[in-house]
Amino acid sequence: MNRKILVTGGAGYIGSHCCKLLAENGYKPIVYDNLSTGDRSFVKWGPLIEGDIRDRERIERVIASESPAAVMHFAALLSVEESVSAPERYWSVNVGGTQSLLDAMRANSCDKLVFSSTCAVYGQPERLPINEETPKDPINPYGACKLAAEWMMEHYDRAHGLRSVRLRYFNACGADPGGEVGYHSAGPQLLPLVLEVASGRRPNISVYGVDYPTPDGTAVRDYIHVTDLATAHLAALEHLTKEGETLVVNLGTGHGVSVAEIIATAERVIGCEIPRVMAPRRKGDPAKLVADPTRAATTLGWRAERSNLGVVIGDAWRWHQARFGASIGPSGLERAAKNR
Repeated sequence: MNRKILVTGGAGYIGSHCCKLLAENGYKPIVYDNLSTGDRSFVKWGPLIEGDIRDRERIERVIASESPAAVMHFAALLSVEESVSAPERYWSVNVGGTQSLLDAMRANSCDKLVFSSTCAVYGQPERLPINEETPKDPINPYGACKLAAEWMMEHYDRAHGLRSVRLRYFNACGADPGGEVGYHSAGPQLLPLVLEVASGRRPNISVYGVDYPTPDGTAVRDYIHVTDLATAHLAALEHLTKEGETLVVNLGTGHGVSVAEIIATAERVIGCEIPRVMAPRRKGDPAKLVADPTRAATTLGWRAERSNLGVVIGDAWRWHQARFGASIGPSGLERAAKNR
């Protein structure tokens, strides 16, 4: 059986965790990444091939030479805020790059794709929790680009038999419990920024919006541990290798957590105060996004197992200490250790 899997963006946060799980389950991940946001040191379980996702000829040569059984596609730009100010970059990479990949796969008869999509395709839904039939109405270019890529995959399946599982993530967080990979920079994600403050690398955290129609006025999201995301990708791959049909699946816990709750829980787990500054809402940010993960359970047999908020923060904090260093007292370390 062919165990090679091409992982675009495999040097990134979620892609690297998936590569580790693939290797642990007997697969050989082959990372294709331009390292614009990925980290070379995260490529530990197979070779790295450097290249841009928009380079159709290069991707086609890679697929032809490696003959992977399937592709996991993570390579993309990810910031909602940046997508509002620079939409042209997002259409070029997230849509144009995806078309380059699909065409290269088709040219080499590679017909299985697991796609990193997003709950941003739903925009600001009228009803919660969000299931896969919720109307798609993205309110920022990032969500619009991911939805366009999904539509493209749907048409490639109908016309060319290129099957895909499109995984609509809610908010990825945490780090590998074994400490081998995590996030390599704070980026736009809330929890790494909170930990930057906890470790003294940043003076405070900005809370964007305190007047949302939520219980405490801050935005609510469904936070899912990155290792839970990895297990969902493995389940999606195995679904396709067993000749399963194309699927669209939400990945979340079904439970919403506010920005204020994240900060308060981090203070309890780590044992230090996290100063915050209240700021206006950011353009393109909906008030509340919470998943209905029922389809993931029924079609892939998947459930979030490690996404308890205390566990998430404990794992992320241990990674942050190892990667960046920290200077909090022993009481905070003891609290973090209890969440292993």
